[in-house]
Amino acid sequence: MTEALHLSEKEEVLISGIMENIGQEYSASIDSFSQDIIIAHIELLLSYVERFYQRQFITRKIVNHKILTELESLLIGYFKDESLIQKGMPTVQFIAESLNISPNYLSRLLRSLTGQSTRQFIHDKVIEIAKEKLSTTDLSVNEIAYDLGFEHPQSFSKLFKNKTNVSPLQFRQSFN
Repeated sequence: MTEALHLSEKEEVLISGIMENIGQEYSASIDSFSQDIIIAHIELLLSYVERFYQRQFITRKIVNHKILTELESLLIGYFKDESLIQKGMPTVQFIAESLNISPNYLSRLLRSLTGQSTRQFIHDKVIEIAKEKLSTTDLSVNEIAYDLGFEHPQSFSKLFKNKTNVSPLQFRQSFN
């Protein structure tokens, strides 16, 4: 995986210091404050870890945009594939594996960059392609649904209506 978290020397010293404090408190003679102090150190440690984890989405903007570009290309290629009818809709797991990152990392990255979950991002790409097909081809709604990997055209129509507030047929008619 390419998503390892890298800390500066200063940050490593900070984390090591907190861990050392926890160890010292744990091995020292226990009094009525020991458990609360250990818990406070653990909470502090977790706060720093969360800060370092979230910061990578800000500090790695170029890499993150590269992943977003790769995701766009991957989805475009996926939906152009002739075997899409057999493969079905792309899953979050498939997308993450194709990008060589974990599904959770991908979801957090997309949420920080686009405000959407991976599934929402995939659905938006499906709707974008569906709109293009509805407005530029004579394919039936069912054919478009199958072409986009839907087993059931009703699922496609429901997703389309949820995302656009109009049915696929109503969308097509708006172009005529």
